[in-house]
Amino acid sequence: MDGSKEKIILNVGGIRHETYCSTLRTFPGTKLCSLTEPNASTLYDYNPTTKEFFFDRSAQLFGYVLSYYRTKYLHCPVDTCRSVLEEELAFWEISDAQLAPCCWLKLTKDSQPEEFNVWDENEHADDQCLIVQVERRDFSWRARWQPKIWSIFEKPFSSLSAKCLAIISLLFIIGIVIIFCEETKAQYEYSAANLTIFGHSDVIHSIHEPYYHQDPYLLHLELFCVLWFTFEFSMRFFFCPDKKKFLRNPLNVADFLSLFPVYIELFTAKQIQKMPNLALWLGFVRVVYLFKLLKIFKLIETPLILRVLSYTLKSIIREICFLLMILAFETLFFGSLFFYGELLGIHSSYRADLHFTDINICFWWALITLTTVGYGDIIPLTIFGQVMAAFAAIFGMLTIIIPIPIFLVKFKGYYATAITKQKLKMSKKRDLVQLQLEEVLIVLFHRSPLAQDVCLETQMAGNP
Repeated sequence: MDGSKEKIILNVGGIRHETYCSTLRTFPGTKLCSLTEPNASTLYDYNPTTKEFFFDRSAQLFGYVLSYYRTKYLHCPVDTCRSVLEEELAFWEISDAQLAPCCWLKLTKDSQPEEFNVWDENEHADDQCLIVQVERRDFSWRARWQPKIWSIFEKPFSSLSAKCLAIISLLFIIGIVIIFCEETKAQYEYSAANLTIFGHSDVIHSIHEPYYHQDPYLLHLELFCVLWFTFEFSMRFFFCPDKKKFLRNPLNVADFLSLFPVYIELFTAKQIQKMPNLALWLGFVRVVYLFKLLKIFKLIETPLILRVLSYTLKSIIREICFLLMILAFETLFFGSLFFYGELLGIHSSYRADLHFTDINICFWWALITLTTVGYGDIIPLTIFGQVMAAFAAIFGMLTIIIPIPIFLVKFKGYYATAITKQKLKMSKKRDLVQLQLEEVLIVLFHRSPLAQDVCLETQMAGNP
């Protein structure tokens, strides 16, 4: 009879379970797997009459344990105590790290299913893209080199070449930032040299023709750095698994925009000297160089607390938008009341003392008051205006304080989920290392002379 079709009967808590021996051998090293060994009847409570093993354990939880051997997915009942489940799994020699994510959420009440899925989606997004590319079975040179080159440019710790490339890219980023700061010094000197001094009517005003000047060596150094960034961006875009997702990344868009200012300035070298506004706009676009500094985070492991904070902000983006709408309404409302209240409440002879000329400045005052900053550049002069300022400050504090509990609840849920994920990973890695070690020891034992002697003695005794 085929050994894989041999059946075994288990009596757990008075309930009989019948399964195949091959099912119990699914997870070697566990207690149920040891029941399939020849000497199991002497080690456990075995009834030769009914040919069944008896265990005085929870019959309800054992049903889920046996289902784990059949489906390789471990679940638990809804109303299970965590300590009881851990004790039961420890008896059957099963690690609680094998528990399915949905059941981890049952035991961790602070987490939500969508929160657990968000972590999985974000952590494995890039890997899934590469898997999809491999599954296309495209045997072209691009398909063969795509995972390697993409890992070199996007995963600094994947190989030695990726680390070297990341260090080179970091040096170029630091260099372009230094060049950007030096270029702003030249633009500031140009702006200060062309200020027109106004005096009395009998003074002759000198009018200077606008002229832009930039040191050539700075432009050449910037071009050298931008050529490297052009090469890097082209390689990343060409070997990207998902180009739509690549272009939706704000950092990639900033990298693309940062390539244009130096090329435009080179092609319009003669004309830009007489168009200082164009030079200032190109300098404004060069601010995107600073976004390249964010790539430094790829060289270090992002702290858990920062990752939790980013996921929390993404989850409450709708609440943030609603808060901004309320703040905008309060700005318009209190700004309008302040504007007309000041005009109606102040005497006509004191109109010159007002610190505002139109309602837009009152909107600025309302926003600063609602956020409790209070620069003091605009102050109320009438009783009505002072009352409105007090109400604006109170409503501003309430608008800021009320969303804080929502943020804390979300943050607590994501933090609990993150801790759970880390425990799962550590437990699975520990179990994997232990399993590999056991396999190595088994192989070494079977190859040892002692094991060969034991096998020889067993065969001579007539045992199979």
